[in-house]
Amino acid sequence: MSIQKVRAYFAQFGIADRIREFEVSSATVELAAVAVGVEGARIAKSLSFKVDGRPILVVAAGDAKVDNARYKARFHTKAKMLTHEEAHERIGHDVGGVCPFALPEDVQVYLDVSLRRFDTVFPAAGSSNSAVELTCAELEKYASNFVEWVDVCKAWQ
Repeated sequence: MSIQKVRAYFAQFGIADRIREFEVSSATVELAAVAVGVEGARIAKSLSFKVDGRPILVVAAGDAKVDNARYKARFHTKAKMLTHEEAHERIGHDVGGVCPFALPEDVQVYLDVSLRRFDTVFPAAGSSNSAVELTCAELEKYASNFVEWVDVCKAWQ
């Protein structure tokens, strides 16, 4: 189970106990916001894409939407999301629990600037009923294969 991978990954940093598991689903921004008890914008959604045949994650604020022109300018390709099956196989987490932790080495992680307006955000922790509260600095520190902060989203300003 993917949450066990994330728990083991976090254990090396001494933060495994910060994972929250819920009795209800947190598989979407709206459901996660209710489960956590915060506004949806503070949910850090992990979006999985293909760039040159390789998987990447863009982690963005819950109210942000990918801006196709900005995405193409940054990644030099059209935004093409992974299918549910591809996410499971290439990312190692199922849709609803996709997160930037405990990832295969070929999965690069980009954090969108839409997250920076919050003191803390809540990404999933590998399952469709989990989350972890992190500052943006912690998210950058603990994200597997972090590359850089990007500005590829709209509708959040």
